[in-house]
Amino acid sequence: MTTDEKYEKLTGLLAALPGAAVAFSGGVDSSFLCHAAREALGDRAIAVTVISPMLPKSEREAASGVAARVGIRHVLIEEDEIDEEVAANPKERCYFCKKLEFGAIAEAARAHGVSTVLDGSNMDDLGDYRPGLKALAELNIMSPLREAGLTKDEIRALSKRFGLPTWDKPAFACLASRIPYGERISREKLSRVERAEDALRAAGFRQFRVRSHGDIARVEVAPEERSRFFELSFMDRISRELKAAGFIYAALELEGYTTGSLNRPFREPARAVPEPA
Repeated sequence: MTTDEKYEKLTGLLAALPGAAVAFSGGVDSSFLCHAAREALGDRAIAVTVISPMLPKSEREAASGVAARVGIRHVLIEEDEIDEEVAANPKERCYFCKKLEFGAIAEAARAHGVSTVLDGSNMDDLGDYRPGLKALAELNIMSPLREAGLTKDEIRALSKRFGLPTWDKPAFACLASRIPYGERISREKLSRVERAEDALRAAGFRQFRVRSHGDIARVEVAPEERSRFFELSFMDRISRELKAAGFIYAALELEGYTTGSLNRPFREPARAVPEPA
């Protein structure tokens, strides 16, 4: 099936619904889904964003901008507290978080006369450790991008065609994903990570994570961006900014950024970086 055929299947799935609420984070997938839902359903589609300590301000602002550009009605849910099951940060954290988040989104959708909630997971999401998918199944959340067979690359290509500003947006996950399983999550830790990542963004990095290991900030940047740290004054500057954010130590992940690096214990044994041929 071609990419265009998959998109036609997607809009057909959406058009058959009486209405839909997109769980909207402002990322590549949910932004694309907002566009498709708006095209297929018009005013019968809404976007719902949960504002919590796990969503940085930069992402909240980006989501509002995309919703305005797409022309979809944007509903915000304020969640100030971190649920105890999530704060404990077990390896099933994402399951508990998604169960609460999508329950709140479904409730907000019903208040706006909408019974179907959509999430933006795609075909590529099936290859990683993602316990949140179980919560979506239990809540009968529809994942139309997966149903249509769309991959991340196809979503990016279509987003570019439709003029969505997110088409080349780097991958993002909630701030809780920066804290290793078993280490308790708090507003202070999330805020510290957010400030540290703001510093990397201001320095011009595109793809990055600041993984929080106690008082240590383990910085991951895209492999092709690592060479920037070879300049000593720049490295000293980043170190100062990470410590100003609240960390005591700053370290660079030599391998560079890899998606879901904290999930490795649940999907594969530790691996060595292959030597150049």
